[in-house]
Amino acid sequence: EAETPLSKSDHILFDMPVSNNGARVRAILYYKQLSQQQVEIISPMKLGGLKSDEFLALSPQGLMPALTIQKEHESGMTHLSESDTIARYLLAEYAGTGPSFQPDNPRSNQICRWHDVYLTTIQGCLYKPASRFPIGDYADRKSAISAFQKQLKTIEGFMSDDGMYLCGDEVSLADAALFPTCIFANYMLPKFDDSQPPLPPKLHTWFDNLRTNDSVFSKIYKEIMDTLVTSWEEKNHRWDSIWLAGQRDEAPGTIFDKIVAKEIPATIVKEDEHILAFKDISPQAPAHVLVIPKDRNGLTNLRKASAEHTDILGRLLVAGAEIANDTELGFGDGARFVINDGDDGGQEVYHVHLHVLGGRKLGPMG
Repeated sequence: EAETPLSKSDHILFDMPVSNNGARVRAILYYKQLSQQQVEIISPMKLGGLKSDEFLALSPQGLMPALTIQKEHESGMTHLSESDTIARYLLAEYAGTGPSFQPDNPRSNQICRWHDVYLTTIQGCLYKPASRFPIGDYADRKSAISAFQKQLKTIEGFMSDDGMYLCGDEVSLADAALFPTCIFANYMLPKFDDSQPPLPPKLHTWFDNLRTNDSVFSKIYKEIMDTLVTSWEEKNHRWDSIWLAGQRDEAPGTIFDKIVAKEIPATIVKEDEHILAFKDISPQAPAHVLVIPKDRNGLTNLRKASAEHTDILGRLLVAGAEIANDTELGFGDGARFVINDGDDGGQEVYHVHLHVLGGRKLGPMG
């Protein structure tokens, strides 16, 4: 017996209200007032979820949105994934209905491309747990958030100075792409740093204007915010365990912070933007160097490490290896690498650090 189809509509958009990428497509549907017969929105849960075989057949990355084309199409395509691809397909399919979303203005494509390459690829830094790092090119949350904020400022520079929308007086695909992501930014960035506005000034004015005075974007705002507040925040307490939001480094500073700041002297043997290495003032071997991360970033001791610290811990070990190969520092054939942890481990300074010891044959540990 044949399975009952999920819908008899021309298209099914598999999406959920919280999806900022799916909201780009939903804005087009709402603006063009497409009927449910033309495009019906159905949750991916109806297929078993984002990681189900059924959904992965439509969207191999397991990401929303996905679109099935249920009527015969000249391209022979039966489904599409990725929001920009879906959006441009629907704009072509329903070109005679509602706004074009494609004004004669290169700003729209510039903003869309910048958004898709440099913002959405790292937006997970605002809400994903440490186990999902690295995100994009960024090994830790702090650097990813900084990059995210930088890209918002770059996009602000692409905006038109006139009109209600990003390209002027006409709504564009740029508005549909960027507005939902700015909902995320406006709500989530203050959880990490509330000392500055989450959006750059011109971008904030545009964002506030659309959510207040444009009925479609007001609807998008409510769809996303309802889920963020009631499900992510109030029900699941998503940010309680996320580093720099619910979890922060509140331990007191140490002497190492003063060495990094050059407030007290040290015999520095290696330094870059991430690590600092200097001779131990109470050496336990002829050659004894400490290697520390410049930014403690919660690593008071090694047991505090998470996937977000993978990069810096690797840097400590690589720096330690380079130091142990430096005969001018007194190292010979090998070295001992030690990280003390906690009282039982003999840790004295609560800023994670690697001891590199050598210069003679060392005895057994114990």
